[in-house]
Amino acid sequence: MDWHMSRSGTSAKPLSAACIAVNHLGYGGKPGELQLAASDPKQWCIDCLTTPIFSSELPGSKQVLADVTHYNQANKQAKKDGQPLDEKIASQARKTLRVLSEDTLRAAINSEQSIVFRLLDFFSNHFSVSAQGRVMAGLASTLEREAIAPNLLGNFADMLLAVSQHPAMLIYLNNENSFGENSRLGKNKGKGLNENLAREILELHTLGVDGGYSQQDVIELAKALTGWSVQKSLNAEENGFVFRAVGHEPGARTLLGQRYTQKGVQQAEHMLKDLAGHPKTAEFICKKLIHHFVGELAYPELLNTLTQSWLTSQGNLHTVMSALLSSDELWQLPARTKFKTPREFLISTVRLLSADNIYGRKNLTGILTDLGQQPFSAGSPAGFSDENQTWLSPTALMTRADWANLVAARFKRINTEALMQDAFAGSLSQSTYQSVLRAESREQGLALLLMSPEFQWR
Repeated sequence: MDWHMSRSGTSAKPLSAACIAVNHLGYGGKPGELQLAASDPKQWCIDCLTTPIFSSELPGSKQVLADVTHYNQANKQAKKDGQPLDEKIASQARKTLRVLSEDTLRAAINSEQSIVFRLLDFFSNHFSVSAQGRVMAGLASTLEREAIAPNLLGNFADMLLAVSQHPAMLIYLNNENSFGENSRLGKNKGKGLNENLAREILELHTLGVDGGYSQQDVIELAKALTGWSVQKSLNAEENGFVFRAVGHEPGARTLLGQRYTQKGVQQAEHMLKDLAGHPKTAEFICKKLIHHFVGELAYPELLNTLTQSWLTSQGNLHTVMSALLSSDELWQLPARTKFKTPREFLISTVRLLSADNIYGRKNLTGILTDLGQQPFSAGSPAGFSDENQTWLSPTALMTRADWANLVAARFKRINTEALMQDAFAGSLSQSTYQSVLRAESREQGLALLLMSPEFQWR
């Protein structure tokens, strides 16, 4: 099959508005969802902009930090006593990562507003952290739930601050022990400045690599962020962000030509607020939103519209997303423009089949790992690639085909013709439609449908 052909096959049909709403913007339709969106697709999309909901009984970052503290103390005592460490303690962080990642996946699968979960995944990847080591294994999956989701439809400045003060980001980018050379801790303990968080805030989180900042700007922001640290104790309620004044570099700072004379934690807070509202930040993030939600071509008029919406609303993400969801460029897409990532493929498959248990006993995070996108494993602050070509390798496609065959074997009695009518509303190419109907079995027909260009592309 030629994956570089027209996204909808050799006889592509124009995408219906409902198909754009549910299958392109959302994570694919559950039974009946396409028909529900068809009456007013734009409004259906805007109505999806509600705060994501997760299971409330699961551990958060405060408990993770308490567990890590308990582990470190127990490990130290075990070594002192010459005893092996309790394996249950050692595996707790990985269990937290798996449970929270699984819960987020299931929330996206079961949601009636899957567009907002796509937006959550977008910003979770924008503020990427990786589960490297025991501490980050426990903390990585808490960042999107505690700092991103609550601010997902509010002002970007609030999200940026919440992310920058979250233990996962502070520890991942080594800011918890970043202290100014002229601070009390810097002088007495010789602990120095770490530029990682400041550099990624400027390069990845706000202005972008071409945003016009200098190395001196990185240093100035890094100095303002000194003392931004993490409290870790056995008492979970005490854990989280802490400002260590004794580690903060004293004095005024200058960032992008503007002088900041605030003292203490407020200095960097003011800097972050100004960065969030900067025109370069608006342009950089709006361009990424278009690339993800619309397509990989240049859309200069839409970019200008979204950038102005960002600036006039002071970075209100609900306002910006509403402008994107109302744009002509989106609703006039002639074909599918984005190849699904493994995460998108998995979620849309489970939604299509309305399946709680997709096959066997393997959990969703395990399946996602097999497909090549293990949660929180991007390996760099840049996150997973959002480029089509990244996910189109022959090996990756063979892995998807193998998995599609496993799924089809489990759902071999499903009515594929009814599934096509319900989920695609006549938007399938004639070649795909006929190949599924003429398959030797329903099992083979379902595998062909899952691997069709129309399902692999959105």
